[in-house]
Amino acid sequence: MTQIPHPDLSKITVNCAIITVSDTRSAETDNSGLLTKKLLKDAGHSVVAYTVVKDDAAKIVLQMQAFSQREDVDAIIFNGGTGIAPRDTTYDVMESLLDRILPGFGEIFRFLSYQEIGSRAIASRAVAGVYQGKLVFSLPGSSNGVKLAVEKLILPELVHLVQQLRGG
Repeated sequence: MTQIPHPDLSKITVNCAIITVSDTRSAETDNSGLLTKKLLKDAGHSVVAYTVVKDDAAKIVLQMQAFSQREDVDAIIFNGGTGIAPRDTTYDVMESLLDRILPGFGEIFRFLSYQEIGSRAIASRAVAGVYQGKLVFSLPGSSNGVKLAVEKLILPELVHLVQQLRGG
């Protein structure tokens, strides 16, 4: 049984942007992005922006900068590009851009993944942190990975983390 140590008494809607990093997916075939959108909306949050970008470091940086400058975005959720294949550049971008890293996110995500998929979990470079005052999560591109991260880690802490960034 998962316990929430400090229940969020206030029910705020967090405005999220979703970025899918993929060389092969489009908005119509992006199951992971669509799943992220559904899970956030079902939990009462808002998806104010969504896009698919190629797995290219410069394009990922530009999209992150664009969404982080929007006043209506509280959190940015990436999916895709977190593995170790030559084209997987999302983690490298995150490592270079994040102002603060939340190491517990990646650690716990890999632990939970290990429970589901075994030792393959070591290949995940899922990460979370803060960039220019925005909460950022970078998830694997698989729907199972997205479901795990959003349901078990992001949704239980999203309101709390955004409120902390707002100074509350």
